[in-house]
Amino acid sequence: MLGALKYVANVITCMAKLYFLGGERVVKQDSREINAAAFCEAGEEPRVAVFPWARASFDKKYKRRQRLFNYFRNLGASAVDFVDYGDTCEEINWKVECSDLLYLTGGLTTVLIERLKRRSVDSLLRRYDKVIVGRSAGALALCKRCVLTDRRKPAVKVVEGLGLVDFGVKVHYEPSKDGELKRLSKEEKIYAIPERSALVYDHGCLSFMGDVYMFQNGEKTRVG
Repeated sequence: MLGALKYVANVITCMAKLYFLGGERVVKQDSREINAAAFCEAGEEPRVAVFPWARASFDKKYKRRQRLFNYFRNLGASAVDFVDYGDTCEEINWKVECSDLLYLTGGLTTVLIERLKRRSVDSLLRRYDKVIVGRSAGALALCKRCVLTDRRKPAVKVVEGLGLVDFGVKVHYEPSKDGELKRLSKEEKIYAIPERSALVYDHGCLSFMGDVYMFQNGEKTRVG
């Protein structure tokens, strides 16, 4: 059973309950317990809307769509709607308004942020008052600043996110990046979330599922 410790964060205007998932191998469903908790929070048999916009070559033949559909239906979703990039603004609004939970997939963070802003979905997310799950790139996009790393390069890149919360997160966290994270944390608090772990933001209160670390003022602390 994943434990949960509670902390208080600065309150901002976000109305939804947010799950920041550090990463998941969907084919193995190795974060099933975290997703199940989010689905339960969204209500009995929630209707889910998925934004698979973090892929550079996005189209309606998104190859992981059926796998994700089956996974979410098995978790109890009454319906799983995919928000296609070619949908009209009215269709996007309708899918969001009809949903109980929004799910942002992994992929390329900068691509996801650019697309969400271009279609004004960032405004919809700020007004949404139910449950939002961000996995990997989806989790990063929700933050004020996104901490991006490349396994092939030692440098850490920071880009502006949507700003639903006032802290930064590092997904797919591994201790090899601790030096850069400590340096960046002298300017801003960063939560490092490994795969199969999550940070949960609920109207200013934080809780953690699995191993989560906080980097602040150049120091590292385990919080989950």
